Amino acid sequence: MADPVVAQEFPYHTEVEEGKSYHWCSCGQSANQPFCDGAHKGGDFKPVEYVAEETKKVAFCGCKHSKRGTICDGSHNQL
Repeated sequence: MADPVVAQEFPYHTEVEEGKSYHWCSCGQSANQPFCDGAHKGGDFKPVEYVAEETKKVAFCGCKHSKRGTICDGSHNQL
């Protein structure tokens, strides 16, 4: 599998709504970051579903290297 494109070297702080499903871009090529727009088509990457447990601001990973999947874990500090 190829490495994902680093969309940005810091998280996307995004308001999410309780119970709503979001599809995080794992390839880094989406023009609608941090969410998938289908830019991965034909490649190895797939969007990752995130279901909000509560309405709040979430730090979605922007570097696409987080060990926590959709949520930033600070991996961008090691790039």
